[in-house]
Amino acid sequence: MTQSPEGFHSLEEIAQAISNYQPHRMRPQNLDGLAKNVRLGADGMYKWHWDPNYRKVYRPDDQRRIRLERAAKKLQVPTLLVRGGLSDVLSEEGAQAFLQICPSASYVTVKGTGHMVAGDSNDIFADAVIEFLNKYSSA
Repeated sequence: MTQSPEGFHSLEEIAQAISNYQPHRMRPQNLDGLAKNVRLGADGMYKWHWDPNYRKVYRPDDQRRIRLERAAKKLQVPTLLVRGGLSDVLSEEGAQAFLQICPSASYVTVKGTGHMVAGDSNDIFADAVIEFLNKYSSA
C-alpha cells in the first residue's frame, strides 16, 4: 500500500495497485467503491486516506507511539482487535504488544486474510464483530 505515495491518476491505477498488493483478492468489476478509500487532491491525484508516515518504523522515543500507548492504556470501553492473519501492517507481535498495553481487549485473528479483513472475508469479520457486540450488549 506504499505504492505511488505521490498519488494515482485514476481509480483504475488504484485497482491495479491493490491487485499487485493483494493478488489473492478478486478485483472488483465496478471501481466506484474504491473512491471510499482515497481522497481526490487539488492536484487531481487520488491519495490514500491514511498517512504514509504511519508505515515508518517507530523509535522508542517517537511521540506518536507514546501518545498511542497512553491512549490504549486508558481504554475503558470494550475493545476488539481484529487482525488479518496475512497482514503486513499489524504483525502478531504487534497485536500481542497491544494486548499487553490493553489486556481487557478481545482479540481475533482471521486466517487467510490481509490487513483489510472485511474486504477479504466479510462474513468471518462480521461474525467476529457480532459475537463481540452480543457479549457486551447486555452489560
